Amino acid sequence: MRAPSPYRVCFVCTGNICRSPMAESIVRARAGEAGLDGLVAWDSAGTGPWHEGDGADRRAIAVLTDHGYGQDHTARQFQPGWFAHLDLVIALDSGHLRELRALAPTPRDAAKVRLLRDYDPDASPDAPGGLDVPDPFFGGTDGFEEVLEMIEAASGGLLDAVAEALDGASADPDEPVEERV
Repeated sequence: MRAPSPYRVCFVCTGNICRSPMAESIVRARAGEAGLDGLVAWDSAGTGPWHEGDGADRRAIAVLTDHGYGQDHTARQFQPGWFAHLDLVIALDSGHLRELRALAPTPRDAAKVRLLRDYDPDASPDAPGGLDVPDPFFGGTDGFEEVLEMIEAASGGLLDAVAEALDGASADPDEPVEERV
């Protein structure tokens, strides 16, 4: 008998070199503390192909390393066919949210797309920037630090939601386990 298939989550930003790989690294590290090791497959992608095959931005890597997070990443573009294999698609800003929902083949797939900061109990849609995680690409290291803080603030709520979904899900014991979509 094969191990149950993991719950699958994909973080999506623009080019898959800053925000989404940072979210993947941070939440993957915190998943162990939440007792979700081996139960969730974490992944990331971008809405566009601009950086396919590249590693994460050097500033993202530096900030992650400074805060004790590991990072091993190759950028790629999100594909609509992935919806069939994903349980949750996490958009890093409202533009990604709209684009991903438009790409979704069915209303059920569109419902899988959520904003990361929806999981931050202290984030407010009425605050400047709303629930978006800002793109740090054209700025300095402080932008990457701000992104890390936002991701960390949302990670607990996201992990709680995933744990709750796992409690309510019944796994198919015959489905193979794969790490990437």
